[in-house]
Amino acid sequence: MTGPWRIDTHNHAVPPKMQRWAVQAGILPPDQSKWPTWARWSQAATEQVMEENDIAAAVTSSPAPFEVFKDTAQVATGARVINESLADLVREQPQRFGFFAYLPLTDVDAALAEADYALGTLGAEGVLLLTHVNGTYLGDPSFEPLFAELDRRRAVLFVHPQFLPGGTPPGIPDFMGDFLLDTTRAALSLMIGGTLERHRNLSVILSHGGGFLPYMAARIDSRSHDEEGVDPATLRSYVRRFYYDTAMPTSPYATPTLLAAADHSRILYGTDYSMRTAEATRYVTDGLAGDPVIGPQLHRAIERDNALRLLPSLAERMSVTV
Repeated sequence: MTGPWRIDTHNHAVPPKMQRWAVQAGILPPDQSKWPTWARWSQAATEQVMEENDIAAAVTSSPAPFEVFKDTAQVATGARVINESLADLVREQPQRFGFFAYLPLTDVDAALAEADYALGTLGAEGVLLLTHVNGTYLGDPSFEPLFAELDRRRAVLFVHPQFLPGGTPPGIPDFMGDFLLDTTRAALSLMIGGTLERHRNLSVILSHGGGFLPYMAARIDSRSHDEEGVDPATLRSYVRRFYYDTAMPTSPYATPTLLAAADHSRILYGTDYSMRTAEATRYVTDGLAGDPVIGPQLHRAIERDNALRLLPSLAERMSVTV
């Protein structure tokens, strides 16, 4: 294809309104030179990265870990600021951006209210769900009212990792292992807790290629023979029901396993920008484009068509059909 054509489903933004609120709330220091790289987000830099990587549209989100907020009330306030900031970005450029709404899972009633506002009023493409609240993962019964409502809405859920309960061992960056394990734990929780079985209208995207789930699915299968696992047929249906993004990133090590485990119509292009740098985004995209295991038709499906089918409101704004 000529011109920008990719759809980035794993993209992060911190618009100015969100930046100002984070400073006022004490989450970011007043001195911008001390901000982490991801907090220095700018629309101009994002659009440049999109142009450099042939990205036609990005579905953005802001996975702020619950630990950065001082209390449950601030999580709910922050969620509203995040969602309105991202909705403003979409209103300014509806053909180039969409967003997954942040839900304050620390209070299920507040999460229900925010889901209603974000999906019903702001027009979010779906919702972002962090993996756990203080070690209580998404498959816990306490989240059942929220999943029931999201199922009623046939919502798209973007499951994003955060810090593991108990913290990270010194010297080991959390993104190298903890985030992947956290995503895997959340997926297992949704499977074993029966959430996927009860709510069949949900479309669930697992960040970073599903963490370790595709790689270790056979281990769950084998445990079924010890009466401790998931029934093998059910397990395979669950693994193929999830969507997976390529922000793992794809590689000669990971791609064959993902393609063997996942439904190819449920693999989505993702960069993890701006949590990753522009240079890293280019590296990830080039690696995907040059992956010899992925043929031309599958490239188009992964990098564009699968996302447009999953996100019809974005496809409508872009005036494209799949």
